Amino acid sequence: MQPISIEEVKQRLDAGEKLNLVDVREPSEHAEFNIGGILLPLGNIRVMDTESIDDLKDQEVICYCRSGNRSGQACMVLETMGFSNIKNLTGGMLAWQDRFGA
Repeated sequence: MQPISIEEVKQRLDAGEKLNLVDVREPSEHAEFNIGGILLPLGNIRVMDTESIDDLKDQEVICYCRSGNRSGQACMVLETMGFSNIKNLTGGMLAWQDRFGA
């Protein structure tokens, strides 16, 4: 797992790059604000219910949550499941909203 900054992700999104973003928060958090990621709560990842992203095992996958803690845990689990290019969004949605707004 490698960290990735909110600035780098924002820059890549603004440039039109297609990123594999995975939101590991709960559905209510995702509904409030998200940056376009696939909703896959940490609880699902912990029980290895990752069917919606299994085809991304060899691609870059950027996980995010509220602050970076849950996504860090998700990254570690995904790595044990064979995902080879996992990144954790540093600071999560709190940092994103603080820097870029909602």
